[in-house]
Amino acid sequence: MRRISFKSLYWRISAVFLLVLVLLGVAFNFLTLFSAEMYFQEGNQRLHRQFASFIAELLQPYTRDTLEHSEIMQVFEQVHKMNPSVEVYLLDEEGNILSSSTTRENLKLHRIDIQPIQKFLAVDGKQFTMGEDPKGIHKEKVFTAAPFIANGKQVGYVYVILGGEEYDSALQFIQQNYILRLAVRTLVISMVAATIIGLVSIGFLTRRLRKMTKAVTSFGSGDLSQRIPIVSDDEIGVAARAFNQMADTIQRHVGELAAADSLRRELIANVSHDLRTPLSSMQGYVETVILKDGSLTGEERQQYLRTILDSTIKLNKLVGELFELSKLDAKQTLPKPEPFSLTELVQDVTQKFQPQAQKNGVRIETKFDKDLPFVQADIGMIERVLQNLIENAIKFTPEYGRVVLHIDRIDTKLKVKVTDTGCGISKSDLPNIFDRFYRSSRNRPTSEGAGLGLAIVKKILELHGESIIAHSDETSGSTFTFTLSVFQN
Repeated sequence: MRRISFKSLYWRISAVFLLVLVLLGVAFNFLTLFSAEMYFQEGNQRLHRQFASFIAELLQPYTRDTLEHSEIMQVFEQVHKMNPSVEVYLLDEEGNILSSSTTRENLKLHRIDIQPIQKFLAVDGKQFTMGEDPKGIHKEKVFTAAPFIANGKQVGYVYVILGGEEYDSALQFIQQNYILRLAVRTLVISMVAATIIGLVSIGFLTRRLRKMTKAVTSFGSGDLSQRIPIVSDDEIGVAARAFNQMADTIQRHVGELAAADSLRRELIANVSHDLRTPLSSMQGYVETVILKDGSLTGEERQQYLRTILDSTIKLNKLVGELFELSKLDAKQTLPKPEPFSLTELVQDVTQKFQPQAQKNGVRIETKFDKDLPFVQADIGMIERVLQNLIENAIKFTPEYGRVVLHIDRIDTKLKVKVTDTGCGISKSDLPNIFDRFYRSSRNRPTSEGAGLGLAIVKKILELHGESIIAHSDETSGSTFTFTLSVFQN
């Protein structure tokens, strides 16, 4: 059984959701009560907006030079009997309270701000307006007002508070009645239902996060095949897609590292083998010369020494190629491009190989126009490319064969083709000939070369941003093609 962790994202989101829901419920309840009260008070004001005018008319018979307080109080008592919820005040034009339906001991204010009264009268009570509460229990209350006319001129205002103490007591009773309790219960039920629905929804949403966490954990534990299913394009889907892409990249890099490790092991094995062969030969002949020093003829001694020299040359060449390839891989040797004539370089390189070609009975030919433009490349590296390709072509071309170098212009490139009429390369070997230490198993001498020449060629051209392509027919020879960029003035 899985242990419940209250520190999980699900419970954190749920706690925040519940807190927000409670706050919204409290705010909604408060706003509902407040809105209901304001609605009732506005309706009360509009319903009784002429009530102050009615009281002012009742006071008209008592308007003389002086107002008798007892007569006014009689009118106020009649009004209170008609509507016990109101409080009536008679104000002068400055807002000072002249008379009131309540005792002066209960008054906290003896002067009322007349601006709300003037605003009420200006719109004939059709706009909700609140005025000061003389008792000071509430800062503002709903009211109605009318001008008080005496001897044909306005001498003050009749100011009526529509929600007196009795009204407040009744309102408190209403707030405690069945309807209000029913509204609260409805709100509570709604909040409970919303809580259940919210928790289920959050659980559904975080389920995808739990699956993502499980996949990430498994991936981190070594299961590189783990992927997250993408079911939407939302933020979780974007995160899942990013994880899958990262996982693919990591898995590919792990595969590349495994392949590199396998190649390293193979490289060490091949280097050990290729180093052991000339070293063993050198050791054997040196031991022979030492053991038979007195019995060897001069011709035999020279033969042994030549064999030792050949092995030394091969060993030196192998070590040099390994060192060169390692510097190219580590980018310790980078191209230093400069403009030069590729046709002149090809002529120079072919001249160097003419003696070797004649010795093997192979003819070297060049085919190109004399007015070809310069190329932009590292002349030393390109010379190395040509040397390796021509040397391979001569090595695997039989007597009376040909090695031909073609140079053609194609747009902003010069295309170089090195073609031989040798034994060709099998289809199974062709994809691997640029791999280091790879040597063809068919129709190829196994005692010569370490299989690094073409790997060096490919690496040099890659550093120039170029590639090399090999085509071969086992009956008519092989062709190696690469391009170089034309120098732009």
